[in-house]
Amino acid sequence: MSIDRRHALKLLAAGLSLPALSPFAQTPSAPARLSPADTAFLDDLERRGCMFFLDQASPATGQVLDRAKAFDPPGLRDPRRMASIASTGFGLTALCIAAQRGYISRARVLDRVRRTLRFHHDKMEDHHGFLVHFNDIETGFPYLGSEVSPIDTSIFLCGVLSARAFFRSDPEIQRLATALYHRVDWPWMLNGGDTFAMGYRIDRFIPSRWNHYCEHMMLYLLAIASPTHPIPASSWDAWSRPLVHFQDFTFIGADDPLFVHQYSHAWFDFRNKRDRYANYFDNSVTATRAHEAFCLSLGKPYSPDYWGITASDSQHGYTAWGGPPAHGRLDGSVVPCAPAGSLPFVPEDCLRVLRSLKQTYPRSWGRYGFCDAFHPDADWYDPDCLGIDIGIGVLMAENLRSNFVWNTFARNPEVSTALRLTGFHPA
Repeated sequence: MSIDRRHALKLLAAGLSLPALSPFAQTPSAPARLSPADTAFLDDLERRGCMFFLDQASPATGQVLDRAKAFDPPGLRDPRRMASIASTGFGLTALCIAAQRGYISRARVLDRVRRTLRFHHDKMEDHHGFLVHFNDIETGFPYLGSEVSPIDTSIFLCGVLSARAFFRSDPEIQRLATALYHRVDWPWMLNGGDTFAMGYRIDRFIPSRWNHYCEHMMLYLLAIASPTHPIPASSWDAWSRPLVHFQDFTFIGADDPLFVHQYSHAWFDFRNKRDRYANYFDNSVTATRAHEAFCLSLGKPYSPDYWGITASDSQHGYTAWGGPPAHGRLDGSVVPCAPAGSLPFVPEDCLRVLRSLKQTYPRSWGRYGFCDAFHPDADWYDPDCLGIDIGIGVLMAENLRSNFVWNTFARNPEVSTALRLTGFHPA
């Protein structure tokens, strides 16, 4: 069984209705101005990525595979059985994009979303509302050793709430999506502390905690805004916000890959707002620019047209690598979801490198877009693509193009509630 990115990080460390009126109920920002060539590229990337979440999911359960073959011909589903609830969460949102864009018929998406919510509500085992990270795609039975995961449950719920907001006229989706969110007993996962436990296994909590800045902002926001089992808003202040300094860049972060600056931003629109600590959108802009500069500082093969490293597959297995500061066995590989996940932050540079990667290395481009990672100098192209890595690229590409995910997700009234309770205000 492959190792997930959060486990890899821990190993490295060891070695429905309209939103309520609020200061955030403002006119959405205009979408980015893109050239016809940029738009055509992003449309191809999104269309292919969205098809992953249709093809590589069970029609009966809606669960989405953690990974699948990148270069199989159309019409085949990977025979592997391990689904990821995070992949499923990205998939629910990607299916909404597909319906909105016309990549997949609205009727087909509606049927798939209903089936997904039914299975996860009626048949999937839960623990105080939280779900196990990896499960059998058809039965939902947990994979041996997989943890009950608050962060992956949160990613799943972001997809669930995206579907609730998109299909506002469907009573079954409204009911099931609301029930899935409301049943989560968030205080249970605090395990007596102010910050969340990293997870739960069999009969004990994982001792490490979500206690410093990373991708977990969605976890705390969903929990604080819960209408049924909320945690205190003070938990937002309980996790640390260390600073990273690299060259002329300073930003909130830690010894984590670039994806930690992307995931919560896929759904929560942090533009033009800040809490007492930071404007987190601007922080991710700086983190992305610092990451590009870091890659260029490594020298060849990295260049303005070849950069981007975040937790991904490698020639030697799944690894958490990147920087700054440097971590992992950096060997000249490139990971396309690193710039793809930062498209709204630094559009010009991220579009340039993504289009260059596709044009210069056509062997990296397959059925669902880019393979997960590749190292041309070593003649290595990952045979797989990963749902979460495809997902972050699809969602952020659409946010760049239209703000669709941000605007749709913000229709959930809990979003403005969360931002208000945690002290956000217009920047």
